[in-house]
Amino acid sequence: MFLIVGLGNPGDKYEHTRHNAGFDTIDCLADQYGISIREKKHKALLGQGMIEGNKVILAKPQTFMNLSGEAVAEILNYYKMDPETELIVIFDDISLDAGNIRIRKKGSAGGHNGIKNIIAMTGTQNFMRIKVGVGMKPAGGDLVAHVMGRLPKDEGEYFDLAKKNTCEAIAMILRGEIDRAMNAYNKKVREKEEA
Repeated sequence: MFLIVGLGNPGDKYEHTRHNAGFDTIDCLADQYGISIREKKHKALLGQGMIEGNKVILAKPQTFMNLSGEAVAEILNYYKMDPETELIVIFDDISLDAGNIRIRKKGSAGGHNGIKNIIAMTGTQNFMRIKVGVGMKPAGGDLVAHVMGRLPKDEGEYFDLAKKNTCEAIAMILRGEIDRAMNAYNKKVREKEEA
């Protein structure tokens, strides 16, 4: 079984903001595979289903971003899952242009508070993650305002592309093809398409 977690903040005012890229991508995955995310349990909204022949739990922590690890740790403990082999976390990344994604087998928090908390609560940074690009803040701009803002309309198509690519990458990862997924999607998709 795999636990696939999308990070974000609960509540209408945070819907479709850059910081909620993880939530939006989980919704995309749920739609694609017919998984209903309605169960409220372990400080998260959960849905169970099958992807590529694997049982999966899709989760959207409801703890707010900075405490995401509380929900992740509870779910992992309850289902006796190993974060190093059965956890995939999807989250926003301001160092990537909107439209680009980056798949990693492990790594540091890189300044992301949600990931920092997951590392603290699970005791490991060796878990798979997919970073969804939301673009850098403008020079002199406020970081919080940037991540809590929504992508402008002209960037929306790039975010749709990132969600589609993330769903395809997850299918590959669940087939045991993470290296192939990294080779396919850790490139600058947006620049390639614009060229």
